[in-house]
Amino acid sequence: MITITTTELLTDFCTRARAHPYVTVDTEFLRERTYYSKLCLIQLAVPGEAEEDAVLVDPLAEGLSLEPLYDLFRDESVTKVFHAARQDLEIFVHDGGVMPVPMFDTQVAAMVCGFGEQVGYETLVRKIAKAQIDKSSRFTDWSRRPLTDAQKTYALADVTHLREVYEYLAAELKKTGRTPWVEEELGVLTDPETYIVRPADAWKRVKTRTNSPKFLAIVRELAAFREAYAQERDVPRTRVFKDDALVELASTKPQSEKDLARSRLLLREARKGDIADGILAAVKRGIEADPATWPDVGKGRDQAQVNPALADLLRVLLKAKSETAGVAQKLVATSAELDQIAAGERDVPALTGWRRSVFGDDALRLIAGEVGLCAKGKDVVVFDI
Repeated sequence: MITITTTELLTDFCTRARAHPYVTVDTEFLRERTYYSKLCLIQLAVPGEAEEDAVLVDPLAEGLSLEPLYDLFRDESVTKVFHAARQDLEIFVHDGGVMPVPMFDTQVAAMVCGFGEQVGYETLVRKIAKAQIDKSSRFTDWSRRPLTDAQKTYALADVTHLREVYEYLAAELKKTGRTPWVEEELGVLTDPETYIVRPADAWKRVKTRTNSPKFLAIVRELAAFREAYAQERDVPRTRVFKDDALVELASTKPQSEKDLARSRLLLREARKGDIADGILAAVKRGIEADPATWPDVGKGRDQAQVNPALADLLRVLLKAKSETAGVAQKLVATSAELDQIAAGERDVPALTGWRRSVFGDDALRLIAGEVGLCAKGKDVVVFDI
């Protein structure tokens, strides 16, 4: 097993990689104690059976520059292959300011090829490569050195078997003509905006029981403070305060540290100092916010107009069409999108692109009363009315 610890050796490997059509990539990282992922190991492999065709790169090695790898990522003649790439890409965008292009995600491709919802790497390796992966090193501390042989073996398996998985899925997509479907999905993953978390938008991820714009104005300010504080100090947002405490604070509207001391859910260290000052200032901003600037809850938070019977019919249709097409249901349409369609919205992903031909056209025809659904044995069939 080859572990690269110098810029020179990394340059040599990346230069050789440019002679191949693709390179498989994976990372190991830690994020339990930080806001941003701490990159601990990079695994790379190119087609071939030689030992030097699969390597480990130690980003913690003193003096090692990852710029040769970033140059490879910018080389559009080589496809960069990942499985469940989102967290890996976030690391490279944040640490190196680089997006690997072109990129292929075997998890997305597997969902298009009929392997089910968000299929795991081990499942694909078992079904396609007919191999087993030892998972015992998955949750080890990847920042500790030296790495054990078991860790290295586990890490390399994440890119060596990935070569066979990629080649199989790429061939299936070409055979079925669905390569453009995957490319459409990867558009979101390869957009750097996907990995930028703006404090002003953080409130949208907080689940609340009320849609009151006045209440959400306080939620917005608290979430923005928490996100900015966590980013600046590189600590998990839950170490500042958790969502349940945020909602409690928006409800109780504390005005002083004495008020904060009465909180049931706020961490003790958040009841004084910089965090306490930030909370009180955020609550004050939320209370004093101009009503014209209150959050627009929109239809996404208000499901009162959803026709539940129609939404249920759309779910049945989605299941039938997804099974017929051999595509994972969640990739075609989410439950929220079905509710939006049932509520009369049309600007939803499920009604665009390849999804429209698989599901969207029949969904609109069902809503218009032009088609119906019936059981035929174990199948659900769409018929014209």
